[in-house]
Amino acid sequence: MGIFSRLSDIINANLNALLDRAEDPEKMIRLMIQEMEDTLVEVRSDAARAIADQKDIRRRLERLERLEGEWQRKAELALAKGREDLARGALVEKAKVREMVEHLTHESEQLAEALARHEDDICKLEAKLREARAKKAALAARHKTAVNRLKVQRNLHDRRLDDAFQRFEQVERRIDRLEGEAEALEMGNAEGRTLEEEFRSLEVEETIEKELEALKKRLSGGKSDDTVKSRDGETEGKD
Repeated sequence: MGIFSRLSDIINANLNALLDRAEDPEKMIRLMIQEMEDTLVEVRSDAARAIADQKDIRRRLERLERLEGEWQRKAELALAKGREDLARGALVEKAKVREMVEHLTHESEQLAEALARHEDDICKLEAKLREARAKKAALAARHKTAVNRLKVQRNLHDRRLDDAFQRFEQVERRIDRLEGEAEALEMGNAEGRTLEEEFRSLEVEETIEKELEALKKRLSGGKSDDTVKSRDGETEGKD
């Protein structure tokens, strides 16, 4: 089973459990991200072990290749000395070493393929994680908006809200009646003026009357002086 198939099974199982409990979507997203992060750690750990195993195999291959070369030289030396039996024994050991080399080489190739798969899985998981983290904020905002809209709609269809609006309309009608009574009282005032405006008008009229009287007095006083002077002049002329 591939790493993504196994991850998908784990996430789906957990999501189904959350859906059964009616968990919020934001929590589901956090769970998916956590599962992906855990899987990424696991894949990297497997890749690290594969790298270590591959390095160990390479060291063993180097030793075996040196050993194979030594058995080859020993076989040649034995033949040169006329010891065919020793040469045959050296070649048998060389064949055993060659078999081990081939086995380790095949194992190294399998590890290389596994490392390539791990590297590909890590790249895909990191891309999926970046995508999930980028979507997390947007999905959380959408979820919050949807919840708020649902609350508003529920409130709009709530009987208590209708009762509150009815009471509001009753208060509004009461205010309308009070305003009507006030306007009716204003109609009874002279020329529709308020009491304050009436007093202000009286004060203005009183001020005007005072100024008029003062003006009359000044004018009257000036004429009396001119008359007196005129009479005095006539008397002096007669004398």
